[in-house]
Amino acid sequence: MPHTTTAPDRALPPSPRLPSPGRTPSPAPFRPARAHGPAAADAPRLAVTGSTLVIASAPGPARRRKAPGPYGRLFALPGTRAFTAGNLLARLPMGMFAVSAIMMIAGQRGSYALAGAVTATGLGATALVAPWTARLVDRYGQARIAVPATLVAVAGSLALVACVRTGAPAWTLFASYAATATTPNIGGMSRARWTHLLKDSPAAHHTAMSFEQAADELCFMLGPVVAALLCSAVFPEAGTLAGAVLLLAGMLLFTAQRSTEPPASPTLRAPVPLRALRPLLLLFLPLGAVFGAMEVASLAYLDGHGLGAAAGPVLALQAAGSCAAGLLYGTRRPLDLRLCLAATAAAMALPWAAAAADSVALTGCALLLAGMSTAPTMVTAMSRVHASVPPERLNEGMTLAVTATLAGIAAGSATAGALVDRFGTTLPYALPAAAATTALLLSATALRHRAALPVP
Repeated sequence: MPHTTTAPDRALPPSPRLPSPGRTPSPAPFRPARAHGPAAADAPRLAVTGSTLVIASAPGPARRRKAPGPYGRLFALPGTRAFTAGNLLARLPMGMFAVSAIMMIAGQRGSYALAGAVTATGLGATALVAPWTARLVDRYGQARIAVPATLVAVAGSLALVACVRTGAPAWTLFASYAATATTPNIGGMSRARWTHLLKDSPAAHHTAMSFEQAADELCFMLGPVVAALLCSAVFPEAGTLAGAVLLLAGMLLFTAQRSTEPPASPTLRAPVPLRALRPLLLLFLPLGAVFGAMEVASLAYLDGHGLGAAAGPVLALQAAGSCAAGLLYGTRRPLDLRLCLAATAAAMALPWAAAAADSVALTGCALLLAGMSTAPTMVTAMSRVHASVPPERLNEGMTLAVTATLAGIAAGSATAGALVDRFGTTLPYALPAAAATTALLLSATALRHRAALPVP
C-alpha cells in the first residue's frame, strides 16, 4: 500500500460526516455553478436523475437583435417617415422637368438650342424667385406658402405642354416654363424639419443632413432617367405631366404632416445669409453647370446612337453611383472640399474620353464613376452652407445654394445644347470637365484671398 504524506504547512480538509448506522444517506442536490455573461448562452445544461449526473443538450447560441444603424434610428422618430415620403415624391420632379422639357421641345421643334434656351430661362427665373418664396416659407410657415406656390408651378407645366402640343409661338414656351419658378425648395423645407426635430442631437442631425444630400443626388440624377424613359417610351409630353402630378401629390403629403413642421418666424431677426454665403455660391454656379451640361450631352449622345428609350438605363448608372456614394459618404468623416472638387474634375473627363472613343459601354461606365464623384462634393459643399446659416434662415440659405446650382444648370444646359447643334455629340462632354475645373480654381482663389470656406 503506498504511503501518503501531507505538507506540514497545509491544513487537512475536514473529515466528511459519517451517516448513522443502518441509514442510507440521501444524495445532496446538485447545484451547478451558474454561468454569467456571453458564455451563459452556450453552456451545457446539467441535471441530476437519482444519483446520476445527466448532461442535457446545450442550447444554440443566443440570437441577438442587431442594433439599428444611424439611418434606422433616424426614421424611428415619430412622423419622419411620412414627411420623408412626401419629400421624395415632390423632390423627384426637380430632376425631371428640365430633361422632360428638352426632350419634348427638341422632339417637336427639332432644335436642342431652343430646348436648352427655354430650360435656361426657367431655371434662371427660379434662381430669382425661389429665395423670395423661401423667405415667405420661413416667415409664414411651410403649409401656408408651399401649397399655393406649387399650384402656380403645376399650372406653368401644364401650360408648357399645351403650347408645345398646339404649336404655339416660341415665346409662349419661355413664358410657360418661367412660371414654374414658384416651385418651393422641398429639400430646404425638409432640412428645416430635421433641424427642428434634432436640435438637441448633433450626431443624429449630421445623419439627417447626409441623408438629405443623398436624396438630392438621387432625385437630381434619377429624375432625368425617369423623364427620358417616359418621354421616349410613352409620348414626348409624358415626363412633364408625370412630374407635375408627383410634385403636387408629394407637396400635399409633405405639408399635411403638421406635427413635424417647424414654427414660423414672423419677425426674422437674423441677417440675410447672402453675404455670408457669397464665396460658396460662386462655387455652386460651375457645379450646377456640371449637371446641366452632362444631362444635355448625354441625352444627345445616346440619342445620336439610336438608343431612344434605352437611354434611361444608361443614365441610371450615373444616378446609382451618385446615390450610393452619397449614402456611404454620409457615414464617413467629411473630406476637404478642394479634394472633392479635384476628384470631380478628374472624373468628369472620363465621359468625354469614352464618347471620343465612340463606345456606349465605356460611356456608361464613365457616367457611373462621374456620378460617384459628384455626391461627396455636393454633400461637403452643402454642409458648409448649413453651418453658415442661422436656423431661422435655414430654408432661405439652402434655397440660395440650390438656386445658384440651378443657375449653373441653366447655363450648362444652354451652352451644351448650342454645342450639340454646332459640333455634334462628343465635344459637349468637355463642358462638365471644364466646369468642375473652374469650381476647383474658384475654391483655391477664395482661400488665397481669405474668403475661405468653413472647414468641417
